[in-house]
Amino acid sequence: MLETSARLLRLLSLLQAHREWSGADLAERLGVTARTVRRDVDRLRELGYPVNASPGTGGGYQLGAGARLPPLLLDDDEAVAVAVGLRTAAGQGIEGIGESSVRALAKLEQVLPDRLRHRVSALNAFTVPMLRDGPPVSPVEPALLTELAHLCRDAERLRFEYRTHEGVAGRRTVEPHRLVCTERRWYLVAWDVDREDWRTFRVDRITPKPPHGPRFTPREGPAEDLAAHVSRGVSTRAYATHSAVRLLVPLHEAAERVSPSAGTLEPDGEHACVLRSGAPNLDVMVVHIMLLGLPFEVLEPAGLTEAVRTLRDRLDAALERSTARPAAG
Repeated sequence: MLETSARLLRLLSLLQAHREWSGADLAERLGVTARTVRRDVDRLRELGYPVNASPGTGGGYQLGAGARLPPLLLDDDEAVAVAVGLRTAAGQGIEGIGESSVRALAKLEQVLPDRLRHRVSALNAFTVPMLRDGPPVSPVEPALLTELAHLCRDAERLRFEYRTHEGVAGRRTVEPHRLVCTERRWYLVAWDVDREDWRTFRVDRITPKPPHGPRFTPREGPAEDLAAHVSRGVSTRAYATHSAVRLLVPLHEAAERVSPSAGTLEPDGEHACVLRSGAPNLDVMVVHIMLLGLPFEVLEPAGLTEAVRTLRDRLDAALERSTARPAAG
């Protein structure tokens, strides 16, 4: 029994590795007869793995998409979550992770039932990555993500309750356009029907209120680069105070310190770049810039230079008091 189980796992691995195998090739790889291969294929089918067979000399065996998930101990939402996680990891650019994630995703998508493959496909087609390393926060239910992706794909209006940063809840009706994901949050870019303007909503603050609809004619998006558009919105436009500073380091070096949700970077020659960001007030802005640990010069607003000078004077005074104090004996 153990030998048979091991052979079935080996057969399943071979079927997942290539699109199609001839019976003779499988028999040679497994060290069994063609008849045993046919019996093992039947066992896999009984377990729920959809294996298609093509008759004739040019035929063979192929792992197809079935009407239900094979026994992977995953329910529908878990399967979607795994597929989304693998695709996100594949695009992260982490050494050794991307290629493995692509292979694993290809195997998973081969056996996803049609209903789940369509959900994952919609989510991928209507999601724009804005990724950077960092711990994930603000978890979102996979079912909510796929529901929003479907509405983007099918051009159906969405009604939902939305909680603001202050915790105030209100009703919104929008025409959903795209989902944008960062390393920390998911955002929905949509046309707000009541405000007649584009808005960006944090998905973890959205509670859908069906029924959805009616259908609408999709609009041209608010920007060609949606990731940059959302980055500007969450890092700058959302705040009362805006600033621009020149960081005296190359763009790639600054990008290691500045996440897309903290500000936007623009190249400024070979050895500098411009950081645009927002904050509740100038004092917070100064602290935010100082914590980057990078040399900089203020471009705007003029009041930011004075705020930097004030902080410098406070630090100088603190240093003078500290050095003037007698050392503890």
